[in-house]
Amino acid sequence: MDLGLKGRRAIVSAASKGLGRACAFSLAGEGVDLVLNARSADALEATAEEIRSAHGVNVTTVAADFNSDEGRAEILAKAGETDILVTNPGVRQIPGEYEDWTRADWDEWFNVHFFSSLEMITSVLPGMRARKFGRVVNISVSFIKFPQPHFAHSHSARLALSGAIASLVKETVRDNVTINTVCPGFFDTDALHTNLHNHARRGNTTYEAIVENRIQSVPAGRFADPKECGDLVTYLCSAQAGFIVGQNIINDGGVYQGLF
Repeated sequence: MDLGLKGRRAIVSAASKGLGRACAFSLAGEGVDLVLNARSADALEATAEEIRSAHGVNVTTVAADFNSDEGRAEILAKAGETDILVTNPGVRQIPGEYEDWTRADWDEWFNVHFFSSLEMITSVLPGMRARKFGRVVNISVSFIKFPQPHFAHSHSARLALSGAIASLVKETVRDNVTINTVCPGFFDTDALHTNLHNHARRGNTTYEAIVENRIQSVPAGRFADPKECGDLVTYLCSAQAGFIVGQNIINDGGVYQGLF
């Protein structure tokens, strides 16, 4: 199926590795020109060169902090007119104890998991609406559907972003501008394995035991390939997806047990 994306232009943040990288590759496979962002210049340029070689699309890199005002301004300045935005703060969630969190801690988590993406989204919406096409996909986590202990700081910020998106998109969809959120579960990325090593240390067990425990918790019986997230995001950016609006789409192999 032709997704109607050839020649479109996309910003993808946290694109040097993991889910952001998978989104970039999938969009490029549909002929989308890319503006890729990450903090590490070397890893980012390596990913960009792989994409150029594989798909022949134009790829611009912006090594900057997506979660800073200056970083977002630099991305927007280099991107110009943007048809697609994939927001991914690139900051993995870290468990903690609510008794230890100060107001400054809460503010920092809301900055990286709410305000940074929200401000990028609201920056690109006017141009998308004027051109009568726009697709925004926010990368979140499946746990916003069933928040976990020790993650109140991150899960609450991500929930706030989904709430803001649900309101905003009711204004933008009349101009063929959609905003949706993808909520991945256990994907085979560096971030997942870093978290699992940390869980093993905190639980006084082995990394292998933690991996086996997590896989057993997934009805699909495996960790997902990042490409499975990238391809879902790309479909949500397609011409055919204009009637999918404000959704929080779980992609977790059956872990979430709810119906809605």
